[in-house]
Amino acid sequence: MQAGMCPNPPHADEYAVRFDHRRGARVLVIPALFDEANKLRHFTVEMMRKLDAAGVDSMLPDLPGTNESLAPLTEQSLDSWRAAMTSAAQVFGATHCLTVRGGALCAPHSVPVLHYAPMAGAGLLRGMIRARVLADREAGHETSSEVLKAEGAQSGLQLAGYQLGADMFRQLSASTVTKSDIAQNELGGPGLWLRAEPDHDPAQAEKLAQLVVERLS
Repeated sequence: MQAGMCPNPPHADEYAVRFDHRRGARVLVIPALFDEANKLRHFTVEMMRKLDAAGVDSMLPDLPGTNESLAPLTEQSLDSWRAAMTSAAQVFGATHCLTVRGGALCAPHSVPVLHYAPMAGAGLLRGMIRARVLADREAGHETSSEVLKAEGAQSGLQLAGYQLGADMFRQLSASTVTKSDIAQNELGGPGLWLRAEPDHDPAQAEKLAQLVVERLS
């Protein structure tokens, strides 16, 4: 495994994890979004390790404003994330792209894409808003999902520890589900994003890598 920086002109470089031996099949991996990214990070990297063993290169760059990125998350949108992933695909010479969950919302259009268990932005927001309402209630503040939605669309909103800008909030709200190329039930168990804490399942990582290799074309 290699770690380094991925150019994202005209913005600052972003951190990227790679299994890169300049082989013919080269997969850009777009991670899950927000809290699901934390829960699936180990699983995603171990899946990439299995791809490497199968003779496939893979690259996992940070989305601007997340993980090790120095870019402000409040300035990001699905458009800016898609532009960054399009740039990463070009920089790494990707032949394909694999998206994980909400990562499907910022896939580039320049290479063939496989979507693993894609998630609509509205669904992501719904879960985070529900958690915010419950947290506010426990802190003695009564609010409602409708009030939070209006605030998010107008001026942005902090959800699950992430300060989302208004552009990001509105684009997530309007996004729709992309067709699934690899469904969770093909991996032989429930999705790891359903667990309370970050976790890993070697069998699921192995199966996902196998399905990706089979479906590269």
